[in-house]
Amino acid sequence: MLTAATRLAQADSKLLAANDLDVVKVQNALGGLWGRGADYGDLYFETSTRDEWALERGKVARAVFNVSQGVGARAVTGDNTAFAYASDISPKSIEAVSAAARSMQVHGVDAAQSGRGVEVRAVPDDAGAYATIEASGGLDTIQKVALLRRLDEMARAVDPRIVEVNARLSVEDTIILLAATDGALAGDLRPLVRLDINVLAESNAKRSSGSSGGGGRFTLDQFDAERLADMVRKATSIALTNLDARPAPAGEMTVVLGPGFPGVLLHEAVGHGLEGDAHRKRSSAFNGLMGEQIAALGVTVVDDATLPGARGSLNIDDEGVPGQRTTLIENGRLVGLMQDKTSARIMKDNLTGNGRRQSYAHLPMTRMTNTFLDGGAFDPREIIGSVKTGIYAVEFSGGTVDITSGQFNFSAEQAYLIEDGRITAPLEGATLIGVGYQALKHISMIGDDLALDGGVAVCGKDGQMVPVCVGQPTIRIDQMVVGGAQG
Repeated sequence: MLTAATRLAQADSKLLAANDLDVVKVQNALGGLWGRGADYGDLYFETSTRDEWALERGKVARAVFNVSQGVGARAVTGDNTAFAYASDISPKSIEAVSAAARSMQVHGVDAAQSGRGVEVRAVPDDAGAYATIEASGGLDTIQKVALLRRLDEMARAVDPRIVEVNARLSVEDTIILLAATDGALAGDLRPLVRLDINVLAESNAKRSSGSSGGGGRFTLDQFDAERLADMVRKATSIALTNLDARPAPAGEMTVVLGPGFPGVLLHEAVGHGLEGDAHRKRSSAFNGLMGEQIAALGVTVVDDATLPGARGSLNIDDEGVPGQRTTLIENGRLVGLMQDKTSARIMKDNLTGNGRRQSYAHLPMTRMTNTFLDGGAFDPREIIGSVKTGIYAVEFSGGTVDITSGQFNFSAEQAYLIEDGRITAPLEGATLIGVGYQALKHISMIGDDLALDGGVAVCGKDGQMVPVCVGQPTIRIDQMVVGGAQG
């Protein structure tokens, strides 16, 4: 595992030295950003390589290789931000974006003329959420395609009712360097891989699909035979089981959510409302409730950027702040928020390492990393056995949420009926409907089987997409509305 100093040195070599830049030139550009009245400014350098492959019906349907690099300049005054970016990295480009950001400031003059200099210094904190590695893990083009073909063959061999298989692969390496007027100077090298499979099953004129995936900040060669078999087993099981699914009942009932990816409901319905900017702008359903009991006893929600190899992990965030573990809800009580630099400064709160951006061409904002509901004491079988009649939702296929009201609806990709404490018939068309803060209060049992999703989650906010991880143990939620095919 490389140290923070070594990561910074490598980022300096790839982003600054390779483009005829050095810390002195960056320091001068920062001085120009810090105009009169400005509270903060930064320069964010990034280069990224990404290749994507897709196999459809046994043939390579997509092969894309992208290289991008650029620099973004930001100046913040109070709650107002001036921002400019360029799609190349050079002395001229940082001068240009810094000048553009300066001109956008409502008041103040060029800080370079005021003589207010900036001394940048390296961030001393170390982190080790993932290694500095190449995401491909040494696999070449032929081996990447062979990996997809292997998934295809494995899925088709499961059952003759599997009539179609699609597989996708993405490999990404990103290098960033952040220099800021608060003295932060930090760099990071971020690998990211993702592998997905989607299958279609057909029987007696009925069709159903199933999907599975995995990924994270590790090398592609970690997708060994066991991991591939698990992915295939999950995707084909969902598709084949749903061939016999019956319409889901509708109405208010007890719902049991399985471990892992169902944590996306918590992420969407609760997590966004615990981001600092939503509180700064007073748009969160949890605004003004710090210290209050907002969930049932036993409910603890955490955002943790330090989990080894997880998809949402960060050695440093996109503002140069070390990734960290932040407890948001503890035993049902709201105890913390996720913060970026702007929100933390205005709200006089601590930095939590949650300043994230999609790329150098986007502004950073408060975002989740790996967010999950912590484990409890109940055996999952005991939770299922406690339900007279209800629904067991194992996987979700999509959903929507209103951050201000907390209202959500999620469609279950894999769900079952619970009758007399036993899982019985598979269901189709089950949609979970509710309000985030109400659902938190109705959690009555929390399992001891905490799990994270396999590494496929993506979070969207204000038009930006970033990789995240979600998770939870098996939980029982009482009084949840289920929209189904039966009225």
